[in-house]
Amino acid sequence: MLGPFERFTGEKPILEKNLESIFKDPVSDSIVHWESMATFNPAAIVSDGKIHVLYRAEQNLGDKEIGGHTSRIGMAVSNDGLHYTREKEPVLFPGNDSQKENEWPGGVEDPRIVETPEGKYILTYTQWNRKIPRLAVATSSDLKNWEKYGPAFKAYKDGKYLDMESKSGAIVTRLDNGKLVAAKINGKYWMYFGVPHIYLASSDDLIHWQPLEDYEGKLAPVLNPRPGYFDSWLVEAGPPPLLTEDGIVVLYNAGNSQNIGVKELGNRIYTGGQALYDANKPWKILDRSDQPFIKPELDFEKSGQYKDGTTFVEGLVYYNNTWYLYYGTADSMVGVVKSGK
Repeated sequence: MLGPFERFTGEKPILEKNLESIFKDPVSDSIVHWESMATFNPAAIVSDGKIHVLYRAEQNLGDKEIGGHTSRIGMAVSNDGLHYTREKEPVLFPGNDSQKENEWPGGVEDPRIVETPEGKYILTYTQWNRKIPRLAVATSSDLKNWEKYGPAFKAYKDGKYLDMESKSGAIVTRLDNGKLVAAKINGKYWMYFGVPHIYLASSDDLIHWQPLEDYEGKLAPVLNPRPGYFDSWLVEAGPPPLLTEDGIVVLYNAGNSQNIGVKELGNRIYTGGQALYDANKPWKILDRSDQPFIKPELDFEKSGQYKDGTTFVEGLVYYNNTWYLYYGTADSMVGVVKSGK
């Protein structure tokens, strides 16, 4: 397991909503307060010697309902893991482009990011048009200008999974000279994705993905909820998994169902678990944590849009010989923990 992780920010989030941030939205052609509702669910990557956090920012549209706002991806930069400077405008957002139909009006959500061996950045994120959430891919060479490729599974078997709800794409990485880089296993890249079960997909180019199916042609879950444990309600892929000598370490988000799970956790609370998979067979589970390694404990982790509490892990970097793990709290803020192991 990675960790143990420690809280080091003085029991405070590193990013909160900003009522002053403005941006001219290309779809509505109007000035909007793009992070006025919440800032949460962050990806992270090290570039140019600094940590770059790409986070989901919601524009307050007056609806109290989760998912009823418009999301864009903002970016904040740090050289110490504790203090962050935000970009004034979002770096990824719905536009008058080929993906407008998939991304408007709900927006772009919940990113994960990896670097290719050639130094290119691959972003997986959720397109939300308020009809179907779709896992999508975008690429960039500078983290600010992104080329959208649309749904990750659109070309597979004539669009078999195009209209299936999909999200949370976590691409397997390896630690290479202090950087997390997309890793090939048996000649292919691999990605864990999905909720309430976690599935697996492979790719030759990190853009077009083929879901792993069983002999009947159905999606084959590689991680399921477990009655009696903290992950009794659902499981969902976290940050990019890490390929190690012992196997593939998968950090995942876990939802609890109190009646069949852990009573003291309550219903719908999100904690974090870890699972280990075979280094040559990414579908073969070897071990799994029986207890969450992170859970909502601080006030800002248990208050916000999602009042049941979340520590939704989504970003992982290795920086100055330290692991930094970024997470969303209660669908409202961004937190970070660190570990020297």
